[in-house]
Amino acid sequence: MVWMGLLVLSPFLVSLVGCQHTQNSSAPTHPAGEQSPLGTGNLSFPWSRLRLPRYIVPLHYRILLHANLTNLSFTGSVQIQIDVQNNTNWVVLHSKGLQISKATILDQNLSHLSEKVLPVLHNPSHEQIGIFSPRVLSNGQKYFLYIEFGAELAEGFYGFYKSTYRTSTGETRTLALTHFEPTSARMAFPCFDEPSFKANFSVRIRRSPEYTSLSNMPVVSTLKISDDLLEDWFAASVKMSTYLVAFVICDFKSVTATTSSGVQVSIYATPEKWQQTHYALEVAVKMLDFYEEYFNIRYPLPKQDLIAIPDFQSGAMENWGLTTYRETSLLFDPLTSSVTDKLWVTMVIGHELAHQWFGNLVTMEWWNDIWLNEGFARYMEYISVEATYPDLKVEEYLLHTCFAAVGHDSLNSSRPISSSAENPTQIKEMFDTVSYDKGACVLHMLRHFLTDEVFQSGIVRYLRKYSYRNARNQDLWDTNICQKDGKIKFKTLLGSIYLFAGEHLDLTAMMNTWTLQKGIPVVTVTRKGSRLLLRQDRFLRTVLPSDSIWPTLFLWHIPLTFKTDASSSIHRHLMTTQTDIGEDVSWVKVNTDMTGYYVVHYEDGGWDVITKLLRENHTALSYKDRTHLIHNAFQLVTAGHLPINKALDLIGYLRLETNTVPLLEGLGYLEAFYRLIEKRNELEYILQFFRAVIDQQTWSDSGSVSERRLRSEVLALACHLDDPPCLERARQNFKDWLQSNRTLSLPTDVAETVFAVGAQDDHGWASLLHEYNISLSAAQKAKILFALTCSRDTNKLQRLLELGLEGKVIRLQDLSSLILMVARNPQGYHLAWDFVKENWDSLVQKLQLGSFCIRNIIIGTTGQFTSPEELAEVQLFFESIKEQVSQLRATQVALDNVKKNVLIAYVCVCLFVFFKSLER
Repeated sequence: MVWMGLLVLSPFLVSLVGCQHTQNSSAPTHPAGEQSPLGTGNLSFPWSRLRLPRYIVPLHYRILLHANLTNLSFTGSVQIQIDVQNNTNWVVLHSKGLQISKATILDQNLSHLSEKVLPVLHNPSHEQIGIFSPRVLSNGQKYFLYIEFGAELAEGFYGFYKSTYRTSTGETRTLALTHFEPTSARMAFPCFDEPSFKANFSVRIRRSPEYTSLSNMPVVSTLKISDDLLEDWFAASVKMSTYLVAFVICDFKSVTATTSSGVQVSIYATPEKWQQTHYALEVAVKMLDFYEEYFNIRYPLPKQDLIAIPDFQSGAMENWGLTTYRETSLLFDPLTSSVTDKLWVTMVIGHELAHQWFGNLVTMEWWNDIWLNEGFARYMEYISVEATYPDLKVEEYLLHTCFAAVGHDSLNSSRPISSSAENPTQIKEMFDTVSYDKGACVLHMLRHFLTDEVFQSGIVRYLRKYSYRNARNQDLWDTNICQKDGKIKFKTLLGSIYLFAGEHLDLTAMMNTWTLQKGIPVVTVTRKGSRLLLRQDRFLRTVLPSDSIWPTLFLWHIPLTFKTDASSSIHRHLMTTQTDIGEDVSWVKVNTDMTGYYVVHYEDGGWDVITKLLRENHTALSYKDRTHLIHNAFQLVTAGHLPINKALDLIGYLRLETNTVPLLEGLGYLEAFYRLIEKRNELEYILQFFRAVIDQQTWSDSGSVSERRLRSEVLALACHLDDPPCLERARQNFKDWLQSNRTLSLPTDVAETVFAVGAQDDHGWASLLHEYNISLSAAQKAKILFALTCSRDTNKLQRLLELGLEGKVIRLQDLSSLILMVARNPQGYHLAWDFVKENWDSLVQKLQLGSFCIRNIIIGTTGQFTSPEELAEVQLFFESIKEQVSQLRATQVALDNVKKNVLIAYVCVCLFVFFKSLER
């Protein structure tokens, strides 16, 4: 049972949200040695700010936890060695949802400073507690703060929470685990829960013998407390932030291997999924070896555990030495996982292991610079996978990462990479496209600008300088390439590859234009006789009257690259003002291979020249350049800079295209534009246009990664557009699968398409729902769930939404994805939006305001709206929840998206004119 007794006198356990607070940052004190009166009338909460005072610094935590997996509660104690840096009677730290039963303070000799139980005051709105010491804690002295506490295991996905899984025999088993980032360590033990308060952690876990406990460090000893209770003692950790502490109590099985430097790597999963862990083990060992060599810094822990969690909201979490994952992000089943699933697992492992250096070894000082963690880890995914698994062609996906960033950053509701964030909701919202994708793309641009060697040596210096410490955005540029004045000479470091060798580069000034202001530039190329003029403006797809001056106020230092027909070399220039290219050329392609983070617009017939080049000799440009041109053209259409017929003329060359990436980019835009206006009767023209590509596909898993990816996406689109040959083949495959009692192994690249077609009748849909309920493959379950949401029966879609909210058949972790998938269905997007409105309070309670799940739901369910009436409906709902909306940037992103869709919708009629012309 939960130990609910409170030893602290109840008058001191009061909420003091409305109390008078101390407004200065110095520590409130009484004269040394003087006893302060303990009456309830003269103690008020001593701190008013969201961020903790700096005058108490934690040095070492000794944590004991005992989780009861029967009654789903836990008790524990923490002893924190603290360094006092200002005379004070108060220790203020974080606690959320914990019942504090005892608090004492001891001196360095472990003697109690007071014989009385110390008062504990609570400020729930700031998730803080204040512990009052009747004797002054003296500046320069160290003390031990000892707290006993208890709570129920949390519902949801934060703090110390419970998860369950079901065996093939139907038995439900329970585990307990942690997820602390960004502000939830305080839900598991009282702590100084801010990233700059780094400390060492010694963890002890009490457990039943049938379970295993894991934490950041290896177990050094296990004590027998009783016949049915053991206590694991873990080695003391390295110095780290509270959000990286982790522990798991489970009955999982593992596989283990050792890296070349002796690090023990283990992959954990539920016993019946143990066979799906072997690929992850291979990847993790390779990745750790790669990173140790690339960063030239040894991984500092003796082990690295990776564990697949049945209930996990995010994709994965980088807890130092114990990384936690969704099952779809770690497990690989050769019978049901596609090549795309394989790439995803590889990239996620690469991301989390990169964090062991970027984020764990060096941590941002505050959450405003979370991109220093996430932008680097996202970019290192590509560098690491390209180096260790080149056959996966991961470089093809980097383009789409940057395209996603451009889509978000070209809205007025975007934000700077480094942005202010104070409360937990604002902090959660920092984990977004800007921090991850834009951060990665800006780093990609910097790497190509400085060269691989200079970039790598710069980040190694950064990691070495700030190891076991915290860093700010500015620190990266100060240490990256540097002479003492903060400037470098291109001539010295980069040789003559830049046109302006010998000039100086102020890296800080350059990178501040990318990290401290929001948005993305558009470089406009204008032909003036034999010369080309380039200017830059802010690229905005939704410009409001109040924003009319913004484009003229924004200026970037753009590492410009371009190719022309006059030379095979890549030209480079740092563009800070208008630029004049003095070459007599027939064509120019700016932003070579999209290594730069900017949009390019070609005025004065420039797009006609590019279109002609693609039709006559498209291989004169790389596949990355061709993909970039398609993306740019349609982005410019959505911003009103380019008529849609120009973009459609450009992709006319795709009949000649053989590379997967530009083909899929063109297909994706055509389908997206059609979805906006819901003209399903016109979709046959896409089939007609891409008939040859569709007919070339086979229903197998043969070919290269690129070929398999093309097959998967093209056949999915063809069947979605009701292509008769595609539907016939998919139906036959689905029939064969049903007749085999679902034991037939479908080709993994087309299994999702086969399921989606099979889900269109009642029997097929019911069979798939049953298989979803019993499948042991997370990859297969994901494919089936998508297929179920493809039904055109709104009653079935409504049932799925209800199952997702209930959280039994469809886990709560998949609810936001489920809502988005229903919203993408032409028959389901109003259904999904109504569901969100009706269940808003429940969704916020289950998924937390500010989480990426809530953000995706808000943006995703409104993303198909295209009419002024729908815009007004969204605005009306947001007005009804304005108190929550005021904390959410995502609502403004959603409104910007709908406004953009309204602007786009009316021009899409040109699509039909274009495709009908093909018939002639």
